[in-house]
Amino acid sequence: MAAHSPVQKRWTELTTEELYAFLKLRTDVFFVEQKVDESELDWRDAEPDTIHYWIAENGQTVAYLRVLTDAEPTHEDARRLIGRVVVHPDFRGKGLAQVLIAQVLDQFGTESMLLHSQSYIAPLYARFGFVAFGEEYVEAGIRHVSMFRPGDDDNAD
Repeated sequence: MAAHSPVQKRWTELTTEELYAFLKLRTDVFFVEQKVDESELDWRDAEPDTIHYWIAENGQTVAYLRVLTDAEPTHEDARRLIGRVVVHPDFRGKGLAQVLIAQVLDQFGTESMLLHSQSYIAPLYARFGFVAFGEEYVEAGIRHVSMFRPGDDDNAD
């Protein structure tokens, strides 16, 4: 995993090649593999506060996520939202999503965070302190659960 260093950039810092590479990964996994039938491009990628994190190997994005910032919290005090977490099928099981999540928590761990996980992968996020809340729901034909993680400042003894 040491060879897999995450890159992070805001929209205005991205090259067209970087943008294409992570959009290709998201499209290949969400549309082709998982048959998601909802819009992938929601303009949130281009918001000034959105940060894109990815790991590339040989010029190919193999793992990706984005962190959004909501103007108002939608649950508790969480304004940061981790989303679009995706790993190329050939690179699953290597801990790449964990590397990206750890990077996000290193940067924003003092803040509360929210994410909407596909239900089968919720245990991954639980290892990082995310706790499921509310009822399981179906989005884009896939079972999901919302998860919340209080900021580290909230966990102080």
